[in-house]
Order: sequence, then C-alpha cells, then structure tokens
Amino acid sequence: MTDAALLKTPLHALHLSLGARMVPFAGYDMPVQYPAGVLKEHLFTRKACGLFDVSHMGQVEIRAKSGRIEDVALALESLIPVDLLGLKEGRQRYGFFTDQNGGILDDLMVSNRGDHFYMVVNAACKQADFAHMQEKLGDRLTFDILEDRALIALQGPFAEKVLSEFCPEVATMKFMDISVEDLHDIDCIISRSGYSGEDGFEISVPAIHAETVAKRLLDHPDCEPIGLGARDSLRLEAGLCLYGNDIDTTTSPIEAGLEWAIQKARRTGGARAGGFPGTERILAELEGGTSRRRVGLKPEGKAPVRGHTKLYLSEAGGEAVGEVTSGGFGPSIDGPCAMGYVPVSHAAPGSRLYAEVRGKYLPVTVATLPFITPTYKR
Repeated sequence: MTDAALLKTPLHALHLSLGARMVPFAGYDMPVQYPAGVLKEHLFTRKACGLFDVSHMGQVEIRAKSGRIEDVALALESLIPVDLLGLKEGRQRYGFFTDQNGGILDDLMVSNRGDHFYMVVNAACKQADFAHMQEKLGDRLTFDILEDRALIALQGPFAEKVLSEFCPEVATMKFMDISVEDLHDIDCIISRSGYSGEDGFEISVPAIHAETVAKRLLDHPDCEPIGLGARDSLRLEAGLCLYGNDIDTTTSPIEAGLEWAIQKARRTGGARAGGFPGTERILAELEGGTSRRRVGLKPEGKAPVRGHTKLYLSEAGGEAVGEVTSGGFGPSIDGPCAMGYVPVSHAAPGSRLYAEVRGKYLPVTVATLPFITPTYKR
C-alpha cells in the first residue's frame, strides 16, 4: 500500500509534529515510535503514563430494533461465547467472535451502555466484523459505526492522576467500568481498561476534538506519547494476545488460554449454554482439554526469539512440536520473552524446549503468564 493510500487517524498531524516515525499498520499511517525510542517509551509507561493513539480500531454502537437491551445481548450471544445478558449497565467485557470450527474470527471489547451496546474491534478485522454482524443479525439489530470518533488510550500507574485532573469522576471507576464523562465540555466514552497490563483508560472522543484532548493530556508532565513499538512490548510482557499472531481462525479460545472469558452461563449446564459458532468443539474442549496450549516462553540469554520460530523437544531438532507466536525483548524484565503454542505434555511452567534460530537450537523454558504483575484497579 502506498503512503497516499494509507488512512490517517484524527491525530496524524499531532504525531508528525511530535517527531513520530510513521509506519503502515492495518491500512493506517501510524506512529511506531517517537524520538525517545521504544525502550524509553515502554519504561515510561510502566512508571508514569503513556498516551496511545488507537483510533484505527473499529467502534460501533449496537441497538435492537425492538428497543429492548436484552434483545441486543441475546443476539450478540449467538456470535460471541460470552455472557452478555448478565453484563450490567456501565460494565465491559472481553470477548471474541468464533467461527463454525471453533476458531477465533476476532477478539473485542463489548459494553452495556443502558439502551445500547458499544463494541471496539481490531483495526484489521473491523470491516469483516461489521459485515459479519450485519449479515447474521441485521434483521434484529442496527449498527452505528462511529467513524467520526477517535480513540485514545492512557496507560500506566499515573493514568488516573493525569485524567482525573480533567475529569475527577474517573477516580471512582473500577477495572472494566465504562461511562460517558465530560472532559472540558467534550463528551467522551471512557472505560477503565487497556492493553498494557497497567491501570489505565480508553477514551472515545469526537474526532474534531481529538487533538485538543490529546494535547491537554500531553501537557501534563507525567504523560508522554507512546508508539506501536512499545504498545507491542507492553502487551507481550502482560501476556495479552495480538489477533493475527497469537489467535486467529486456527486457534480455539481454549487452546489460547482464554476460557476465563467464557462465563458459566455459556458453558455446559449453564442457563444459556452454547448457541454460538463452534459450540461443539469449544464446549468439548472446556470439559476435556486440548492437545496444545498457549504458554509463556523465556529464552535463555539475551537474544529474543521472534514469532514463527519453530519449537522442538530436543536440541538436536527433529520434528517441530510447537511455534512461537509473539516474541521480543521485555524492557521491564530486562530480557527476552515470548508466547507460543506447545503440546499440553510440555505446557507446565519449567518445561524445557528448544527454539530454532538461524540453524541453532536455543533453550527456552515455559513460563507463567504474565511476565509482569498487572496493576488493574479492581
């Protein structure tokens, strides 16, 4: 895709003014890093507050043609194996669309806004996601795609301090709360969530006001702009999946270790068990387990082990038994870390495997996820 064909977020001009290095990502021209560099941006987020532009993500408001919020929840439950009928107003949940084979079409955040549901999906999948919902549920639901809104993430231990100076109400929010709040006369949808393992917020703001809000936040001495490079290393240390790397249509939620997101009501014996694509496989795996699992991996030494690296049982090689899906250097742990899929027989923490890197077989140890201690405000 040429630079001219790349889409731009409402904060594009601000990124350029801040000296960002821009790269193509999911069809958008996005900042991968600023002059401080990925390492410093990562560590600053862990100790203070980082501001991320995630406006490339898809935002949509979903309503029932009947006008009943319960009908939105039940309709969405036919595509998402999550308890949405039991999701209270002002609360948000992590979920995923599944296909008929039990694979993952995309992962998402969905919230109950009282008279409608609000959903955020991945940038690379958003058009397919919107089309999928329209095709399957268009007779019952309406979808208002919010193309006129930006999305800003504030992440880090000082995120509450920074944002509460503009909106004191956010200090009372707990992890996964969501509400509409006034940021200096600008109505914003604010959730206490994020993608870094740190406390933080995601702020949906009208596009015309996005740069004003971002600049106000960046004026705070404890807040700095952070690019996609540090966003990736932060989420890797936090053990969070990246769609297209760690999860996709070839991975089931159970293989991916995401069974915690499937509530009791949707499981065998639950009030609304099954009824979603891939029900037979997913419920069977919940009961009987899988042959492989996503795990954390700690390579020995300082050299990172990247995605698509094959994993073996022996340093002599042989037949590959697994594969790294995400890997890199973890600045907070001062060493390499990775995630990947391995046989259940070798998924226990402490298990030894070997990664093939440039013809050599380097030892890696299965590690407990996440690599850092999350600081979500429960």
